[in-house]
Amino acid sequence: MDSEDSNQFKIILGSSSIARKMILSEMGYEFTTMSADIDEKAIRKEKPEDLVMALAEAKADAIASKLQNIENQENDGKPTVLVAADTAEAIIPKLRVGEYKEDAEPTVLITCDQVVVYEGMIREKPSNKEEARQFIQGYSGGHAATVSSVVVRNLKTGFRRGEWDKVEIQFHDIPEHIIDNLIEEGNVLNVAGALIIEHPLVLPYVKAVVGTTDSVMGLPKALTERLIKEVL
Repeated sequence: MDSEDSNQFKIILGSSSIARKMILSEMGYEFTTMSADIDEKAIRKEKPEDLVMALAEAKADAIASKLQNIENQENDGKPTVLVAADTAEAIIPKLRVGEYKEDAEPTVLITCDQVVVYEGMIREKPSNKEEARQFIQGYSGGHAATVSSVVVRNLKTGFRRGEWDKVEIQFHDIPEHIIDNLIEEGNVLNVAGALIIEHPLVLPYVKAVVGTTDSVMGLPKALTERLIKEVL
């Protein structure tokens, strides 16, 4: 979207992800943050694409439920874009479209999720340091893929669009002392598959990326922009 269009949106980023905050800023948006408190383990799917889409939908429900409980919100007449990430199929009531006045501006809700796929296995956030170490050691001299979802829902019309994006990554051998440093630092414990390819310690050992880095970081820019346009 051009700068004039983007100025019409207020955005809430429902994620604690530093990477997603950075990407959204790079897209030219100003925003505040809001969390989606969902038990991700309550949703299980065999295929990674199905899992990330289900989780993104669940987060949309969680954020919508929170919004229902927020009273006396300021409304300056601009449409609101909500971006939620990191986290149950409709166990939380959906925001009813009928609650919006016909002449009200649309509210757009954006939710996301991501997993890493390694040798056919789905990897989410590591449960501890040892699992994180095992994950990274597996990438050394090998390859992995990220599967990221974006779901955009227009809460005024009820129309929604969602898609997933996959990126393949190949690695050089990663020295053990680099892995030690990554584990000690701790950031890898907070991301899917303990994978941060943009990290200064990891970047020199990334051999090839088939796809976009922003998708690997959790928020595919082009996909997000396109889905916003489609629901509006």
